[in-house]
Amino acid sequence: MTPLVDGFGRIHDNLRISVTDRCNIRCFYCMPEDGVKFEPREQVLTFEEMERFVRVAVSLGVRKLRLTGGEPLLRRNLSDLIRRLSAIDGVRDLALTTNAVLLADHAQELWDAGLRRLNVHLDTLDRERFAHITRRDQLDKVLLGIDKALEAGFRIKINAVAVQNLVEPDIVPLARFGRERGIEVRYIEFMPLDASNEWERAKVVTQDEIVAVISSEFPLEPVPARGAAPADRWRYLDGKGTVGVIPSVSHPF
Repeated sequence: MTPLVDGFGRIHDNLRISVTDRCNIRCFYCMPEDGVKFEPREQVLTFEEMERFVRVAVSLGVRKLRLTGGEPLLRRNLSDLIRRLSAIDGVRDLALTTNAVLLADHAQELWDAGLRRLNVHLDTLDRERFAHITRRDQLDKVLLGIDKALEAGFRIKINAVAVQNLVEPDIVPLARFGRERGIEVRYIEFMPLDASNEWERAKVVTQDEIVAVISSEFPLEPVPARGAAPADRWRYLDGKGTVGVIPSVSHPF
């Protein structure tokens, strides 16, 4: 077996698979509200094609898989794909990234298919701000989905994009939400990838600012260097879990 090595000599053992480009929310920094053109369904890989590709990737040293979208739970019979991939010899980790709007209806079947880890995108616990960010009033469904996933046994991380003059009031409540549920919250600095060209450097809540705000409520200490992981991490001094920041602007990877 020849491992996947890039031009910097780094070995790659992670593979992301986008199972659909469709999404059921419209976050202003990700997608336009209207007029989105999606790939024709016949151009999207079948589950059989995805399984074949993963088997080839595993033969080259890939050990960790992440299913993404768009919103992957919009893909019909997704649990069938999870069952196929989790059964491949050599796959050591399989995770799913979701906005959790549909998660309550699918959590148990995903667990039964072999999935064990979820990353949930959630920027705020405030219904009005959630609707402003996503252009959809779906916060109650997201929170119910998280509860159902925890009941099923999933390990969950929450990813929250930190935008200046918008989500500062949510930083501590999200941290508290995670602490109470055994969920690691990871804040992501607002990156210049928005679909509406709204990014400005002044709109970035930096890692230092995020950590300072959380520490004022829940004292933190740093976890050793992230290595190949995208997030810097801190642990709560009272032992109630960890929190992370992906400093894509102020301290790029």
